[in-house]
Amino acid sequence: MEIRYDVEVDARGLQCPMPIVNARKAFQTLQPGQTLRVLATDPGSVNDFKGWANMVADAELVAQETIEMDGKTVYVHYVRKK
Repeated sequence: MEIRYDVEVDARGLQCPMPIVNARKAFQTLQPGQTLRVLATDPGSVNDFKGWANMVADAELVAQETIEMDGKTVYVHYVRKK
């Protein structure tokens, strides 16, 4: 999946709630229409990002995918600022 993004947060190795905490900080710096890409190794981040995007009025969860990176499963989340 090829999705264009403006800012990336590498939250690999961090456990809940840190991927969301770091993503929220970066998300606040985005302009409307920009997309944040978050890399996480915590499988719980899949549901965490779904819930966060539903709670934040100006956040849209564009896509989620699972990839292999450096021999580890990485959960990739794309969140656009409305």
